Amino acid sequence: MNIDEKYLCRCIELARNGIGNVAPNPMVGCVIVNKGKIIGESYHICFGKPHAEVNAINSVKNKKLLNSSTLYVNLEPCSHYGKTPPCTDLIIKHKIPNIVIGCIDTFSKVSGNGIKQLRDAGCNVFVGVLEKESRELNKRFFTYNEKKRPYVILKWAQTIDGFIDIKRDNTVEANPTWITDKNLKMLVHKWRAEEPAILIGTNTAQKDNPKLNVREWTGKNPLRVVLDNKLKLNNDLHIFDKTSPTLVLTSVKHKSEHNLEYDIIDFKKDVALQILKKLYQREIQSVFVEGGKMLLDTFIKANLWDEARVFIGNKFFYNGIKAPDISRDKMISNQLAGNDRFLFFRNL
Repeated sequence: MNIDEKYLCRCIELARNGIGNVAPNPMVGCVIVNKGKIIGESYHICFGKPHAEVNAINSVKNKKLLNSSTLYVNLEPCSHYGKTPPCTDLIIKHKIPNIVIGCIDTFSKVSGNGIKQLRDAGCNVFVGVLEKESRELNKRFFTYNEKKRPYVILKWAQTIDGFIDIKRDNTVEANPTWITDKNLKMLVHKWRAEEPAILIGTNTAQKDNPKLNVREWTGKNPLRVVLDNKLKLNNDLHIFDKTSPTLVLTSVKHKSEHNLEYDIIDFKKDVALQILKKLYQREIQSVFVEGGKMLLDTFIKANLWDEARVFIGNKFFYNGIKAPDISRDKMISNQLAGNDRFLFFRNL
């Protein structure tokens, strides 16, 4: 690892602190170095607040050092007015001579313009240091801007013999069927806090009665999204408690209320594509799909997913609802998670 990669690694490390708080903006970290010493660093902390470059420059005590320093940032500095002024203007104002960038920002209002402005101002700009790692960090942001849809994360738990649930009828109380160690619940709630939306189908809402919040972790509750074609779900389910924003996708017109909104899709057409279009229009960069089987299969068959997080619980059901079928060719890792096993898939 060379010196530029070392400082870009630090930028990526800092940027991760913004997960769950900066969307729809990207996660960005910035480090300012003078004569081999870090004199300032920071990251984009919260959407609508100053960007990483601004925070890093403001953290430098002796601003006179800036005109002989190198600024490292994992993403191309913005060059347009949004919630905050352009970062390029501040960099140019302080005459920072050297800029090292992880990757280009493909958002249409930036997309090379920031680099051009810096070079036109006489800055030495180097692009592509740890580019793969920089793009991976902001995979949600790049998917949203380049594919015009949210980044899709599928999640489920299944037994050793390949079942996602037992067969249940309407006489059974609405509760989830636990397959994995309950200690993993905290990890799942952490994952929820990292995404702006969480999606379930009608059967999961009715049979599991989930709250879909982050009560086991610190963070913001995601937008709860549920499919309910004919509005047959019971109003006393947790998802309708209005404690956090909830979106019901249905085929039936219904009046929206505070924290409970209804929107129309056509369930006879490409459901997965319609869901993603609705979320994209709401500037939702990523969605966490927690089930059930029919909904998960819908995304898999439509090839509209980016990663899958699958737990294999140390249990046998012998009969029940079969788990979704996903190609093992797409598996990136297979590791132990306590007494269970965790499989990670990427749809590259």
